[in-house]
Amino acid sequence: MSYAIEAKELTKKYKEKTAVNALNLGVKQGELFALLGVNGAGKTTTIKMLSGLSLPTAGDALLLGDSITRDPRRVKAHNGISPQETAVARKLTVRENLELMARIYGCNRSEAHSKAEAMIERLSLGEVAKDKARTLSGGMQRRLSIAMALISEPKILFLDEPTLGLDVLVRRELWKLVRSLKGNTTILLTTHYLEEVEALADRVGILNKGNLVAVGTVQELTRQAHATTFEDAFVALATETEAIA
Repeated sequence: MSYAIEAKELTKKYKEKTAVNALNLGVKQGELFALLGVNGAGKTTTIKMLSGLSLPTAGDALLLGDSITRDPRRVKAHNGISPQETAVARKLTVRENLELMARIYGCNRSEAHSKAEAMIERLSLGEVAKDKARTLSGGMQRRLSIAMALISEPKILFLDEPTLGLDVLVRRELWKLVRSLKGNTTILLTTHYLEEVEALADRVGILNKGNLVAVGTVQELTRQAHATTFEDAFVALATETEAIA
């Protein structure tokens, strides 16, 4: 089995609180893996560790063979992240945001311009390319945030609640974008929208109080929880004290 992401006993503690507890997880290359859980389950903490933004208290993870504890710079070089809070420079235009991110990843001015133009076309940002980020709608800001995460052509992409707070139509547009990335890019997605998981995910992992309690396809987890719908399965797995392993 060829894993793009392989977590081994990955743990994060904040004083007496364990946010993520001995996580063991493998995400296949080119897979879209959804990580689910109620608020405080450890989803964002997991993404922060895997993407190199936060060091684990114990354990390790390999991203394309590079260790997040021993080779954090190499890990950051081949992943992109669109965080839960839309991370754009509000006073810069869409094009300037993209060029800035490309320069951060080592491109010269000419390369940064070319990459920005390609990303503007790829993510259908042409109509707002000259607009300041602060003037964009919520959906366009999320689209820009994803474009910024993709500007370095990452092999692994972390999407932390990318459609949070967006209306149904805008969410569906972003689903199309995410689907277009599947296969070529390994994607780890967190979301609270279960229909999003059913529409996009190849496999799902459910966190319960920092513990990974179940992994499988939507259909497998529904059967495992003896549920009739995935929503019922999620509620059972994500909230039971003695969750089904």
